[in-house]
Amino acid sequence: MDATAQRHELRQRLADQRRALSPPERMSAAQGLRRSLEQLPEYLTDARVAGYWASHGELPLNLVIPPLAARGQQFLLPVLGKHKHLRFAPWQSGDAVQPNRYGIPEPVDPAELFEPFQLDLVLVPLLGFDRRGHRLGHGGGYYDRSFAFLNEQVRPTEPLLVGIAYAFQELPRVEDQAWDVPLDFIATERELIDCTTEANA
Repeated sequence: MDATAQRHELRQRLADQRRALSPPERMSAAQGLRRSLEQLPEYLTDARVAGYWASHGELPLNLVIPPLAARGQQFLLPVLGKHKHLRFAPWQSGDAVQPNRYGIPEPVDPAELFEPFQLDLVLVPLLGFDRRGHRLGHGGGYYDRSFAFLNEQVRPTEPLLVGIAYAFQELPRVEDQAWDVPLDFIATERELIDCTTEANA
């Protein structure tokens, strides 16, 4: 089996495992995720925090988002653009959304859209990860294209990229491609992993 087929099979296995979780398991993980993120100072203070609308079994952010508004921070959701480029729209509970071409809800007619470089902290969805900060995404390349500018900068910098995953999504090693943008941290329901120290270990 070639590397492309192996990645496809791995994605399928992790996606199936994620979808198989029960609602109580997801809720428990959401509570653990909030505890992990609370160890990250940027989550408590950064002005613009982007995340995602959990779909296909992704770890939900429903307990992570409300504290942001209470602290006066802005939460943003990704909006698909041309050439696989993401922009980000402010969103709060109750704001209208509509499904994009992948069926994932996006804010409707946002008053403003921010470019990736205008963000402070980004909570990145993924299918698999290793402790060096390499992620296995869904294969669309949206995040790697949108945040490619970070590969030309000394990391960590802004925006800080934090992968969000269940602990079982950890892999021994994710083979990185030249265009991959590594994560600075990974937050699971069990721990906050500093990939910058792991990568240099």
